Amino acid sequence: MKIANKPPIWFWIIAILALLWNIMGVLAYLAQAYITDEAIASLPEAEQSFYNNMPAWVTAAFAIAVFAGALGCILLLLRKKIASILFILSLIGIVMQTTYNFFLQDFIVLSGSRMVMPILVLLVAIFLIWFSKRATVKAWIS
Repeated sequence: MKIANKPPIWFWIIAILALLWNIMGVLAYLAQAYITDEAIASLPEAEQSFYNNMPAWVTAAFAIAVFAGALGCILLLLRKKIASILFILSLIGIVMQTTYNFFLQDFIVLSGSRMVMPILVLLVAIFLIWFSKRATVKAWIS
């Protein structure tokens, strides 16, 4: 049986901040999933097309990304190493969604300066995988 070490305070700070980050992702998903026809109609024409033509698999990838990330953070706080698997699943969802947005859709043209957020999301997801793997090696989670 493996004995877990007590994590340092910064482990808890990072895990809580990561959970808050992922909760914001869940809220963004819910806002997109439940956007009304009236709200879409008030957007510029290009953004209306973006929302109206989004394939179901992209919405599913978004849901997997945010819910797997949030659950991974909860498990990280509970010191369970399965959090790493959920962070990997979250990254897969992010890559699928980002692939659609950047390569199959004109997201860059539509978003302009908002392009920083998808890149930041990708970097945070990669960091959380590394962080959870490192926490496993240090026996902070098991």
